[in-house]
Amino acid sequence: MKRITASLLLLILSVALCSVSSAQDRLKMSTTTSTENSGLLKVLLPAFEKRCNCRVEVIAVGTGKAVKIAEAGDVDVVFVHARKLEDKFVADGFGVNRRDVMYNDFVILGPANDPAGVRGAKSSADAFRRIAEHHATFISRGDGSGTDVKEKEIWAAAGIQPAGSWYRSAGQGMGEVIMMATELRGYTLADRGTYNAFRHGKTDLAIVFEKEKGLFNPYGVIAVNPKRFPGVKYNLAMKFIDFVTGPEGQKIIADYKVDGDPIFFTYK
Repeated sequence: MKRITASLLLLILSVALCSVSSAQDRLKMSTTTSTENSGLLKVLLPAFEKRCNCRVEVIAVGTGKAVKIAEAGDVDVVFVHARKLEDKFVADGFGVNRRDVMYNDFVILGPANDPAGVRGAKSSADAFRRIAEHHATFISRGDGSGTDVKEKEIWAAAGIQPAGSWYRSAGQGMGEVIMMATELRGYTLADRGTYNAFRHGKTDLAIVFEKEKGLFNPYGVIAVNPKRFPGVKYNLAMKFIDFVTGPEGQKIIADYKVDGDPIFFTYK
């Protein structure tokens, strides 16, 4: 009886959440490549679309570009992972109602034989310092993404301005960068979610440094400000935000795994 009651309550909440949506509703969302490369959107979005009888149009780019697209009012909602950029986006009046959705962490990947000796590093800055000292190939996102922002923070902490033939700026998404690093037998900084999605059959790179407090990687969702851009679909954006931070969306995120590996973790 308790199970039936809980299911009925969830159904009522879902109907209430999406009761005013129409078949023509389309939600435009800019997001980071890691949410797409990880495969999460393939399981998360259909559930929302079904509940709200709508379609979600996704623009997957680096976080910096995703935020810029939202600053132009070209999307209704932004789903990214660079807290400083997110807070500035809201403070500057472009976004409203930011909420935490999920998290994972950043990891440093490299060849299993670890030619730069990164496994012996005491910090991420020390790890990057070892890579630079060995002139070991390093593939950078170089695209203004949340991962790129974090990478630059680590180089700055190491007191190094990376340059030279060993350091390559790809200007590509996370999946492409992991594949480049794999081909070139190099190192890179990646989010754990995309790595877990790629490590079975797509890359033989190993995690050579992980679990530092500063490598925490939270994701947030923000509605574009309707007062600044009256044409955005604010109501539908808020329905999406309520969905991904609510019981159903959080369960989908928490349950999503690739070959048994969790990709993201939730706050609930």
